[in-house]
Amino acid sequence: MLLRVVISPDNIRRLDISEDLESLEQLKGILTERLQLEGDFLIQFEDPDFGNELCNLTDIRELPPERAVLKILKSFIPTESPASTSTFSGLDSDSMSSPSTSAAQGSSVQLRRRESAENWPSPFPIPVFSFDVALRLSNGDALFKESGVLLTVPREMKMDILDNLAQAMFSYKAYPKTQEIESVAAALIEKHPSLADPGVGTGFHSWAMSIRYKLGNYRQKLRMAGCNEVRVNQRKNAEVTRCLKKARRCEVNFLPDNPEGQTDESQERERKLIQEEVLKRLPNKTLIESKMEATFSLRRKGIVEEEPPIADVLEKWPALFLEEQIYAEFFRITQVDLKKTFLTSLDAHASNLIKLYRTRSGTQGKDLKALLDNLDEQTTDVLAQRKATALRGLPLYLRENPGNVLKTCLDTDSEETSVAGVQLGIVTIVEDDVGRAHSMPRTVNIALVIEEKVVVDNISDISTAIVLLFGCIYNLNLDYPKGLKYTFEALQKIFMNLGTECSARVQALKNNLLK
Repeated sequence: MLLRVVISPDNIRRLDISEDLESLEQLKGILTERLQLEGDFLIQFEDPDFGNELCNLTDIRELPPERAVLKILKSFIPTESPASTSTFSGLDSDSMSSPSTSAAQGSSVQLRRRESAENWPSPFPIPVFSFDVALRLSNGDALFKESGVLLTVPREMKMDILDNLAQAMFSYKAYPKTQEIESVAAALIEKHPSLADPGVGTGFHSWAMSIRYKLGNYRQKLRMAGCNEVRVNQRKNAEVTRCLKKARRCEVNFLPDNPEGQTDESQERERKLIQEEVLKRLPNKTLIESKMEATFSLRRKGIVEEEPPIADVLEKWPALFLEEQIYAEFFRITQVDLKKTFLTSLDAHASNLIKLYRTRSGTQGKDLKALLDNLDEQTTDVLAQRKATALRGLPLYLRENPGNVLKTCLDTDSEETSVAGVQLGIVTIVEDDVGRAHSMPRTVNIALVIEEKVVVDNISDISTAIVLLFGCIYNLNLDYPKGLKYTFEALQKIFMNLGTECSARVQALKNNLLK
């Protein structure tokens, strides 16, 4: 028997078996020995009775008699595709600001691996098609190269191509943009020119339309199968069309499914253990981190689908507001080290930002001048003050009003007064000392406030506070503060390198920083 064995998208083997196959176990033994496979695996085969769709092989008699295409599904595949999954163990264990990896080693939570700023490859890697389709494409491309004759694509062949493309695209994004869909169609025609549209134009317009519709059908299949990332947008009865809940800020794991073998009920039991552990006088941080990772899908489901008030989140997930867990959760969502990336960018851009502030005129220029005058008066810890000034001045430079997002209060004010009106922001408490009227007041406390509730306090400095605020926005799936959309867009796309398409205002700032 002649076999084409697909181990991974870029590891496909030809195997000629002379033995008479009598059982599925015998076939597994031969595959394990000759292909050096490790561990347990599932075998699927292309069933000719169903248009060569993949089916699980449960009986050796189901195989076609002379040749067959097999696909191996294993718990670990050595050669990874660009959108392969990884566990939480990819974190920087040498950094105290990075989430620990010790708790992740025994976890079954599977996360996508981030490969680029937009997490969308260019050019898009066209997946491997079934053997017969690949053979037709090869012959068609050769004929097109010789005579310019386009390939006539039968329906079953087109369905195979579209199915494979939809699966490959979904591994990157559930809801790709129009230009991303077009990039896939363009890559398909680049690789297989015999598939091009006849006549003038881009050559891939009809394929782009077909891919768009196929993606919609594929999401519907996944929705019926229970995939969280698309099920969350299922309309009920006559429900009014609303904004789709999807990754909008380069989230890689926006709404993951439960790990294999886990249910909402089993994760709820883990959640209660976290709740109890946090209340202890000396909580076990290693245990908390392990349980927080194990309950990631349950937590995201509750936050994204239900959009609970912050008081409810504080009650159910108190560990989510520990500083180290803010960093850890952000990594789970984006696969980016929050603190390290942000502070590295701040170090790189602080000096140039200060220079830009000194050139600003008008009303914002006056406010910036007051900030810069205070910076010029500093004689101690100048580097930290420079970074704080760079961040405090960013909204002013981008012609925005920080309002209650960056609020300063006196230590004689009550907590109710300090947090009043702060829906999402940072409150700095300074010493009320009338004897120091002509000097910078001493900072007593810095707190992160959401919906007029203090969620993190005793923060070391304003730079760390802004890092934590940015992390909480992602972790809680919050909108950027009203009136500061350009400031947070700059933090996202310039400081964190999460996205490349900038508004005109932020793009101008980015260009000035790179001069």
